[in-house]
Amino acid sequence: MRIYGRNFAQLMLYRAELAPMNRAYLLSCFGAALFLGAVLGWFMRGSGRAGLPGPVVSAGPSVSANSAKQGSTVGFKTGESRSAQAQPEATRLTVDLISALQDGTLTAEFRGNARQRLRMMATNRATQAVRLSVPAGQVFESANGLVVVLRARIIDFRPGETRLEEFSTVATASTNRVADATFVLSTASQPKLQALLEFLTDHPEVSTPAAQTAALAILENLPAGAFAKFAEVGNDLPEQWDTTGFKVETVDIIQALIVLRGLGMPDEQLAITVDPQTKIEAMIDPLAHAVAMRYYGIQREAEWAYWKHELLEGDPSTRHYALHGIARYFPDVALPMLPRWVRETRTSQVFRMTAIQALAETQRTEALPILRELEHELGPDTELGKAASQAAGYLNTVLNKPQSEGQKAVVFRVGKALSPL
Repeated sequence: MRIYGRNFAQLMLYRAELAPMNRAYLLSCFGAALFLGAVLGWFMRGSGRAGLPGPVVSAGPSVSANSAKQGSTVGFKTGESRSAQAQPEATRLTVDLISALQDGTLTAEFRGNARQRLRMMATNRATQAVRLSVPAGQVFESANGLVVVLRARIIDFRPGETRLEEFSTVATASTNRVADATFVLSTASQPKLQALLEFLTDHPEVSTPAAQTAALAILENLPAGAFAKFAEVGNDLPEQWDTTGFKVETVDIIQALIVLRGLGMPDEQLAITVDPQTKIEAMIDPLAHAVAMRYYGIQREAEWAYWKHELLEGDPSTRHYALHGIARYFPDVALPMLPRWVRETRTSQVFRMTAIQALAETQRTEALPILRELEHELGPDTELGKAASQAAGYLNTVLNKPQSEGQKAVVFRVGKALSPL
Protein backbone atom coordinates (compact mmCIF):
# COMPACT_ATOMS: atom_id res chain seq x y z
CA MET A 1 0.00 0.00 0.00
CA ARG A 2 2.84 2.27 0.86
CA ILE A 3 4.55 1.37 -2.44
CA TYR A 4 1.43 2.12 -4.48
CA GLY A 5 1.02 5.43 -2.72
CA ARG A 6 4.61 6.39 -3.43
CA ASN A 7 4.31 5.46 -7.13
CA PHE A 8 1.06 7.42 -7.51
CA ALA A 9 2.64 10.50 -5.99
CA GLN A 10 5.63 10.23 -8.36
CA LEU A 11 3.24 9.89 -11.35
CA MET A 12 1.34 13.04 -10.37
CA LEU A 13 4.57 14.92 -9.96
CA TYR A 14 5.75 13.78 -13.42
CA ARG A 15 2.53 14.95 -15.07
CA ALA A 16 2.74 18.26 -13.28
CA GLU A 17 6.24 18.77 -14.63
CA LEU A 18 5.25 17.82 -18.23
CA ALA A 19 1.99 19.83 -18.42
CA PRO A 20 3.60 23.23 -19.02
CA MET A 21 5.82 21.65 -21.65
CA ASN A 22 2.90 20.08 -23.53
CA ARG A 23 0.97 23.30 -23.57
CA ALA A 24 3.91 25.22 -24.96
CA TYR A 25 4.48 22.58 -27.61
CA LEU A 26 0.86 22.59 -28.74
CA LEU A 27 0.74 26.36 -28.94
CA SER A 28 3.86 26.45 -31.07
CA CYS A 29 2.41 23.82 -33.49
CA PHE A 30 -0.86 25.75 -33.83
CA GLY A 31 1.00 28.98 -34.63
CA ALA A 32 3.10 27.25 -37.27
CA ALA A 33 -0.03 25.82 -38.93
CA LEU A 34 -1.65 29.24 -39.09
CA PHE A 35 1.43 30.75 -40.69
CA LEU A 36 1.73 27.94 -43.23
CA GLY A 37 -2.01 28.25 -44.18
CA ALA A 38 -1.67 31.99 -44.75
CA VAL A 39 1.32 31.50 -47.04
CA LEU A 40 -0.41 28.77 -49.05
CA GLY A 41 -3.61 30.85 -49.37
CA TRP A 42 -1.73 33.83 -50.74
CA PHE A 43 0.14 31.64 -53.19
CA MET A 44 -2.97 29.84 -54.51
CA ARG A 45 -4.91 33.10 -54.95
CA GLY A 46 -2.15 34.55 -56.98
CA SER A 47 -2.16 31.54 -59.30
CA GLY A 48 -5.93 31.97 -59.99
CA ARG A 49 -7.09 28.76 -58.24
CA ALA A 50 -9.71 28.85 -55.54
CA GLY A 51 -8.73 25.60 -53.91
CA LEU A 52 -7.68 22.06 -54.38
CA PRO A 53 -9.96 19.65 -56.24
CA GLY A 54 -11.97 17.26 -54.16
CA PRO A 55 -14.91 14.89 -54.44
CA VAL A 56 -18.16 16.60 -55.54
CA VAL A 57 -21.68 15.20 -55.17
CA SER A 58 -23.92 16.82 -57.81
CA ALA A 59 -27.55 17.51 -56.83
CA GLY A 60 -28.51 18.67 -60.32
CA PRO A 61 -27.19 20.39 -63.45
CA SER A 62 -24.33 22.78 -62.79
CA VAL A 63 -24.83 26.44 -63.63
CA SER A 64 -21.88 28.65 -64.42
CA ALA A 65 -21.78 32.26 -63.31
CA ASN A 66 -22.09 33.54 -66.86
CA SER A 67 -24.98 31.25 -67.77
CA ALA A 68 -26.78 32.16 -64.55
CA LYS A 69 -26.60 35.84 -65.51
CA GLN A 70 -28.02 35.03 -68.94
CA GLY A 71 -30.83 32.94 -67.49
CA SER A 72 -29.66 29.75 -69.29
CA THR A 73 -29.15 26.37 -67.67
CA VAL A 74 -26.26 24.13 -68.64
CA GLY A 75 -26.41 20.37 -68.41
CA PHE A 76 -29.92 19.56 -69.75
CA LYS A 77 -30.15 17.77 -73.10
CA THR A 78 -32.98 19.30 -75.10
CA GLY A 79 -32.61 17.27 -78.26
CA GLU A 80 -30.93 20.10 -80.17
CA SER A 81 -27.79 22.16 -79.80
CA ARG A 82 -27.75 25.73 -78.56
CA SER A 83 -27.06 26.92 -82.11
CA ALA A 84 -30.42 25.44 -83.18
CA GLN A 85 -32.30 27.05 -80.32
CA ALA A 86 -33.72 30.60 -80.39
CA GLN A 87 -30.82 32.99 -80.41
CA PRO A 88 -30.57 36.03 -78.12
CA GLU A 89 -32.13 39.28 -79.32
CA ALA A 90 -28.66 40.73 -80.00
CA THR A 91 -27.87 38.04 -82.62
CA ARG A 92 -31.36 37.68 -84.16
CA LEU A 93 -31.96 39.50 -87.43
CA THR A 94 -35.27 41.42 -87.52
CA VAL A 95 -36.58 42.07 -91.03
CA ASP A 96 -39.79 42.94 -92.86
CA LEU A 97 -41.11 40.66 -95.57
CA ILE A 98 -40.27 42.92 -98.52
CA SER A 99 -36.65 43.46 -97.40
CA ALA A 100 -36.15 39.79 -96.55
CA LEU A 101 -37.21 38.68 -100.02
CA GLN A 102 -35.28 41.41 -101.81
CA ASP A 103 -31.94 40.72 -100.11
CA GLY A 104 -32.33 36.94 -100.18
CA THR A 105 -32.56 36.47 -96.42
CA LEU A 106 -35.75 34.51 -97.08
CA THR A 107 -37.11 32.68 -100.09
CA ALA A 108 -40.86 32.14 -100.20
CA GLU A 109 -43.77 30.90 -102.28
CA PHE A 110 -47.35 32.12 -101.83
CA ARG A 111 -50.68 30.50 -102.73
CA GLY A 112 -54.17 31.72 -101.96
CA ASN A 113 -57.81 31.69 -103.02
CA ALA A 114 -58.06 35.43 -103.78
CA ARG A 115 -60.33 35.94 -100.80
CA GLN A 116 -59.77 34.92 -97.18
CA ARG A 117 -56.73 32.63 -97.26
CA LEU A 118 -53.05 32.96 -98.20
CA ARG A 119 -50.36 30.35 -97.45
CA MET A 120 -46.64 31.10 -97.32
CA MET A 121 -43.88 28.48 -97.57
CA ALA A 122 -40.70 30.30 -96.56
CA THR A 123 -37.09 29.26 -95.87
CA ASN A 124 -34.53 31.21 -93.84
CA ARG A 125 -31.34 31.35 -95.91
CA ALA A 126 -29.37 33.26 -93.27
CA THR A 127 -26.88 31.65 -90.88
CA GLN A 128 -28.59 33.32 -87.95
CA ALA A 129 -32.09 33.37 -86.53
CA VAL A 130 -34.55 35.70 -88.25
CA ARG A 131 -37.61 37.47 -86.85
CA LEU A 132 -39.93 38.24 -89.76
CA SER A 133 -42.51 41.03 -89.60
CA VAL A 134 -45.55 40.83 -91.88
CA PRO A 135 -47.63 44.02 -91.44
CA ALA A 136 -51.39 44.34 -91.67
CA GLY A 137 -52.22 45.83 -95.06
CA GLN A 138 -49.49 43.96 -96.93
CA VAL A 139 -50.78 43.44 -100.48
CA PHE A 140 -50.36 40.31 -102.61
CA GLU A 141 -51.42 39.93 -106.23
CA SER A 142 -52.23 37.18 -108.70
CA ALA A 143 -54.11 36.75 -111.95
CA ASN A 144 -57.27 36.35 -109.81
CA GLY A 145 -56.93 39.74 -108.08
CA LEU A 146 -55.40 41.56 -105.10
CA VAL A 147 -55.68 40.56 -101.44
CA VAL A 148 -54.65 42.35 -98.25
CA VAL A 149 -53.32 40.80 -95.03
CA LEU A 150 -55.80 41.49 -92.24
CA ARG A 151 -53.67 41.26 -89.11
CA ALA A 152 -49.94 41.76 -88.51
CA ARG A 153 -47.81 38.70 -87.78
CA ILE A 154 -44.37 38.12 -86.23
CA ILE A 155 -42.69 34.85 -87.24
CA ASP A 156 -39.40 33.51 -85.87
CA PHE A 157 -37.14 31.35 -88.06
CA ARG A 158 -34.15 29.32 -86.93
CA PRO A 159 -31.13 29.28 -89.27
CA GLY A 160 -32.06 27.25 -92.35
CA GLU A 161 -35.60 26.58 -91.11
CA THR A 162 -38.54 26.20 -93.51
CA ARG A 163 -42.01 27.13 -92.24
CA LEU A 164 -45.57 26.95 -93.60
CA GLU A 165 -47.69 29.87 -92.41
CA GLU A 166 -51.25 30.93 -93.23
CA PHE A 167 -52.55 34.51 -93.24
CA SER A 168 -56.11 35.82 -93.11
CA THR A 169 -56.74 38.11 -96.06
CA VAL A 170 -59.54 40.06 -97.73
CA ALA A 171 -60.11 40.68 -101.41
CA THR A 172 -59.94 44.27 -102.62
CA ALA A 173 -62.63 43.80 -105.29
CA SER A 174 -65.81 41.79 -105.73
CA THR A 175 -64.49 40.87 -109.19
CA ASN A 176 -61.75 38.68 -107.69
CA ARG A 177 -62.06 35.15 -109.03
CA VAL A 178 -62.19 32.91 -105.97
CA ALA A 179 -59.88 30.04 -106.95
CA ASP A 180 -56.52 28.69 -105.85
CA ALA A 181 -53.58 30.48 -107.49
CA THR A 182 -49.98 31.56 -107.04
CA PHE A 183 -49.49 35.02 -105.51
CA VAL A 184 -46.54 37.40 -105.44
CA LEU A 185 -45.69 40.24 -103.12
CA SER A 186 -46.93 43.65 -104.21
CA THR A 187 -45.71 47.13 -103.31
CA ALA A 188 -49.23 48.54 -103.78
CA SER A 189 -51.25 49.83 -100.83
CA GLN A 190 -54.91 50.23 -99.90
CA PRO A 191 -55.15 53.46 -97.87
CA LYS A 192 -58.96 53.29 -97.76
CA LEU A 193 -58.67 50.15 -95.62
CA GLN A 194 -56.21 51.58 -93.10
CA ALA A 195 -58.86 52.54 -90.53
CA LEU A 196 -60.48 49.11 -90.87
CA LEU A 197 -57.17 47.32 -90.33
CA GLU A 198 -56.47 49.37 -87.20
CA PHE A 199 -59.97 48.59 -85.90
CA LEU A 200 -59.43 44.86 -86.45
CA THR A 201 -56.18 44.99 -84.46
CA ASP A 202 -58.17 46.14 -81.43
CA HIS A 203 -61.09 43.76 -82.13
CA PRO A 204 -59.77 40.24 -82.80
CA GLU A 205 -63.29 38.85 -82.31
CA VAL A 206 -64.39 40.13 -85.74
CA SER A 207 -64.61 37.20 -88.15
CA THR A 208 -62.80 37.18 -91.50
CA PRO A 209 -66.09 37.02 -93.50
CA ALA A 210 -67.35 40.06 -91.57
CA ALA A 211 -64.08 41.89 -92.26
CA GLN A 212 -64.36 41.00 -95.96
CA THR A 213 -67.91 42.34 -96.09
CA ALA A 214 -66.86 45.58 -94.40
CA ALA A 215 -63.89 45.96 -96.78
CA LEU A 216 -66.04 45.66 -99.91
CA ALA A 217 -68.64 47.98 -98.40
CA ILE A 218 -65.86 50.57 -97.99
CA LEU A 219 -64.19 50.01 -101.36
CA GLU A 220 -67.25 49.41 -103.57
CA ASN A 221 -70.27 50.38 -101.40
CA LEU A 222 -72.15 47.20 -102.31
CA PRO A 223 -75.73 46.57 -101.09
CA ALA A 224 -76.62 43.77 -98.70
CA GLY A 225 -77.80 41.61 -101.59
CA ALA A 226 -74.20 41.28 -102.76
CA PHE A 227 -73.31 39.45 -99.55
CA ALA A 228 -76.50 37.78 -98.28
CA LYS A 229 -77.03 34.05 -98.55
CA PHE A 230 -80.75 34.38 -97.88
CA ALA A 231 -83.05 34.66 -100.89
CA GLU A 232 -83.78 38.30 -101.51
CA VAL A 233 -87.17 39.66 -102.44
CA GLY A 234 -86.91 41.44 -105.79
CA ASN A 235 -83.14 41.05 -106.14
CA ASP A 236 -82.06 43.38 -108.95
CA LEU A 237 -78.27 43.43 -108.64
CA PRO A 238 -76.46 44.48 -111.83
CA GLU A 239 -74.94 41.60 -113.80
CA GLN A 240 -71.40 42.91 -113.28
CA TRP A 241 -71.81 42.31 -109.55
CA ASP A 242 -71.41 38.56 -109.60
CA THR A 243 -70.52 38.16 -105.94
CA THR A 244 -71.21 34.44 -105.55
CA GLY A 245 -67.79 33.90 -103.99
CA PHE A 246 -68.42 36.57 -101.35
CA LYS A 247 -71.71 35.38 -99.89
CA VAL A 248 -71.63 35.23 -96.07
CA GLU A 249 -73.90 34.27 -93.20
CA THR A 250 -76.37 36.85 -91.93
CA VAL A 251 -74.48 37.17 -88.65
CA ASP A 252 -71.37 38.23 -90.62
CA ILE A 253 -73.33 40.99 -92.35
CA ILE A 254 -74.49 42.34 -88.97
CA GLN A 255 -70.94 42.14 -87.60
CA ALA A 256 -69.76 44.10 -90.63
CA LEU A 257 -72.40 46.75 -89.95
CA ILE A 258 -71.16 46.99 -86.34
CA VAL A 259 -67.58 47.43 -87.61
CA LEU A 260 -68.61 50.14 -90.10
CA ARG A 261 -70.50 51.96 -87.36
CA GLY A 262 -67.41 51.65 -85.13
CA LEU A 263 -65.40 53.34 -87.89
CA GLY A 264 -67.81 56.27 -87.78
CA MET A 265 -69.27 55.72 -91.24
CA PRO A 266 -72.82 57.18 -91.49
CA ASP A 267 -75.54 54.63 -92.26
CA GLU A 268 -77.06 56.85 -94.95
CA GLN A 269 -73.82 56.66 -96.96
CA LEU A 270 -73.75 52.87 -97.02
CA ALA A 271 -75.84 50.88 -99.48
CA ILE A 272 -75.55 47.81 -97.24
CA THR A 273 -77.78 49.44 -94.61
CA VAL A 274 -80.69 50.24 -96.96
CA ASP A 275 -82.25 46.81 -97.47
CA PRO A 276 -85.06 46.30 -94.87
CA GLN A 277 -84.92 42.53 -95.36
CA THR A 278 -81.48 42.33 -93.70
CA LYS A 279 -82.88 43.44 -90.35
CA ILE A 280 -85.74 40.98 -90.15
CA GLU A 281 -83.61 38.14 -91.54
CA ALA A 282 -81.05 38.80 -88.83
CA MET A 283 -83.72 38.92 -86.15
CA ILE A 284 -85.08 35.55 -87.32
CA ASP A 285 -81.69 33.83 -87.61
CA PRO A 286 -80.77 32.19 -84.24
CA LEU A 287 -77.05 32.77 -84.91
CA ALA A 288 -77.51 36.46 -85.65
CA HIS A 289 -80.41 37.22 -83.31
CA ALA A 290 -78.47 38.49 -80.28
CA VAL A 291 -76.04 40.54 -82.41
CA ALA A 292 -78.92 42.04 -84.39
CA MET A 293 -80.77 43.09 -81.24
CA ARG A 294 -77.65 44.89 -80.07
CA TYR A 295 -76.99 46.57 -83.43
CA TYR A 296 -80.59 47.71 -83.93
CA GLY A 297 -81.04 48.71 -80.29
CA ILE A 298 -83.93 46.35 -79.54
CA GLN A 299 -84.26 45.66 -75.82
CA ARG A 300 -85.34 42.18 -74.77
CA GLU A 301 -88.50 43.45 -73.11
CA ALA A 302 -89.42 45.26 -76.35
CA GLU A 303 -88.90 42.31 -78.68
CA TRP A 304 -92.54 41.26 -78.81
CA ALA A 305 -93.50 44.81 -79.78
CA TYR A 306 -90.96 44.62 -82.63
CA TRP A 307 -92.43 41.43 -84.08
CA LYS A 308 -96.00 42.69 -83.75
CA HIS A 309 -95.06 45.94 -85.51
CA GLU A 310 -93.30 44.08 -88.33
CA LEU A 311 -96.30 41.82 -88.84
CA LEU A 312 -98.92 44.56 -88.88
CA GLU A 313 -97.01 47.60 -90.16
CA GLY A 314 -93.70 46.35 -91.59
CA ASP A 315 -92.44 46.48 -95.14
CA PRO A 316 -95.11 44.86 -97.37
CA SER A 317 -92.53 42.55 -98.96
CA THR A 318 -91.35 41.10 -95.64
CA ARG A 319 -94.31 41.41 -93.26
CA HIS A 320 -95.03 37.67 -93.41
CA TYR A 321 -91.43 36.99 -92.24
CA ALA A 322 -92.51 38.12 -88.78
CA LEU A 323 -94.46 34.87 -88.39
CA HIS A 324 -91.14 32.98 -88.46
CA GLY A 325 -89.73 35.20 -85.71
CA ILE A 326 -92.81 34.79 -83.53
CA ALA A 327 -92.65 31.00 -83.99
CA ARG A 328 -88.97 30.82 -83.05
CA TYR A 329 -88.86 33.17 -80.10
CA PHE A 330 -92.44 33.16 -78.85
CA PRO A 331 -93.64 29.58 -79.48
CA ASP A 332 -96.25 29.76 -76.69
CA VAL A 333 -97.91 32.56 -78.65
CA ALA A 334 -97.40 30.91 -82.03
CA LEU A 335 -99.02 27.55 -81.24
CA PRO A 336 -102.57 28.93 -80.76
CA MET A 337 -102.10 31.86 -83.15
CA LEU A 338 -100.70 30.31 -86.35
CA PRO A 339 -103.47 27.72 -86.95
CA ARG A 340 -105.98 30.57 -86.92
CA TRP A 341 -104.02 32.37 -89.64
CA VAL A 342 -103.94 29.16 -91.70
CA ARG A 343 -107.70 28.50 -91.35
CA GLU A 344 -108.74 32.09 -92.09
CA THR A 345 -109.68 32.02 -95.77
CA ARG A 346 -109.68 35.81 -96.01
CA THR A 347 -105.99 35.84 -95.13
CA SER A 348 -103.48 36.16 -98.00
CA GLN A 349 -102.20 32.86 -99.39
CA VAL A 350 -98.64 34.01 -98.61
CA PHE A 351 -99.47 34.48 -94.94
CA ARG A 352 -101.31 31.16 -94.73
CA MET A 353 -98.37 29.30 -96.29
CA THR A 354 -95.89 31.07 -94.01
CA ALA A 355 -97.98 30.25 -90.95
CA ILE A 356 -97.80 26.52 -91.82
CA GLN A 357 -94.02 26.65 -92.23
CA ALA A 358 -93.63 28.67 -89.05
CA LEU A 359 -95.49 26.02 -87.02
CA ALA A 360 -92.64 23.61 -87.75
CA GLU A 361 -90.12 26.24 -86.64
CA THR A 362 -91.55 26.25 -83.11
CA GLN A 363 -89.82 22.86 -82.76
CA ARG A 364 -92.50 21.90 -80.26
CA THR A 365 -94.01 18.41 -80.16
CA GLU A 366 -97.44 20.04 -79.78
CA ALA A 367 -97.11 21.44 -83.31
CA LEU A 368 -96.91 17.99 -84.91
CA PRO A 369 -100.57 16.93 -84.38
CA ILE A 370 -101.67 20.45 -85.37
CA LEU A 371 -99.90 20.12 -88.72
CA ARG A 372 -101.36 16.64 -89.28
CA GLU A 373 -104.81 18.01 -88.57
CA LEU A 374 -104.29 20.93 -90.96
CA GLU A 375 -103.13 18.54 -93.67
CA HIS A 376 -106.41 16.60 -93.30
CA GLU A 377 -108.55 19.75 -93.20
CA LEU A 378 -106.93 21.47 -96.17
CA GLY A 379 -106.73 18.34 -98.28
CA PRO A 380 -103.57 16.38 -99.08
CA ASP A 381 -103.77 17.41 -102.75
CA THR A 382 -103.99 21.16 -102.16
CA GLU A 383 -100.95 23.41 -102.07
CA LEU A 384 -101.53 24.26 -98.41
CA GLY A 385 -102.20 20.62 -97.53
CA LYS A 386 -98.94 19.57 -99.17
CA ALA A 387 -97.12 22.31 -97.28
CA ALA A 388 -98.58 21.05 -93.99
CA SER A 389 -97.45 17.51 -94.81
CA GLN A 390 -93.91 18.68 -95.62
CA ALA A 391 -93.74 20.80 -92.47
CA ALA A 392 -94.90 17.86 -90.35
CA GLY A 393 -92.24 15.61 -91.90
CA TYR A 394 -89.55 18.20 -91.26
CA LEU A 395 -90.62 18.71 -87.65
CA ASN A 396 -90.79 14.97 -87.02
CA THR A 397 -87.22 14.59 -88.30
CA VAL A 398 -85.95 17.42 -86.12
CA LEU A 399 -87.67 16.10 -82.99
CA ASN A 400 -86.29 12.58 -83.49
CA LYS A 401 -82.75 13.50 -84.47
CA PRO A 402 -80.26 12.25 -81.81
CA GLN A 403 -78.21 14.95 -80.14
CA SER A 404 -75.15 12.70 -80.56
CA GLU A 405 -75.09 13.52 -84.28
CA GLY A 406 -73.55 16.87 -83.40
CA GLN A 407 -76.62 18.91 -84.31
CA LYS A 408 -77.34 21.49 -81.66
CA ALA A 409 -81.01 22.00 -81.11
CA VAL A 410 -82.07 25.62 -81.37
CA VAL A 411 -83.10 26.84 -77.96
CA PHE A 412 -85.99 29.25 -78.28
CA ARG A 413 -86.77 31.80 -75.63
CA VAL A 414 -90.24 30.98 -74.32
CA GLY A 415 -92.07 34.13 -73.34
CA LYS A 416 -95.21 34.42 -71.30
CA ALA A 417 -98.47 33.72 -73.09
CA LEU A 418 -99.56 36.91 -74.84
CA SER A 419 -102.86 37.56 -76.56
CA PRO A 420 -102.79 36.36 -80.17
CA LEU A 421 -102.97 39.07 -82.79
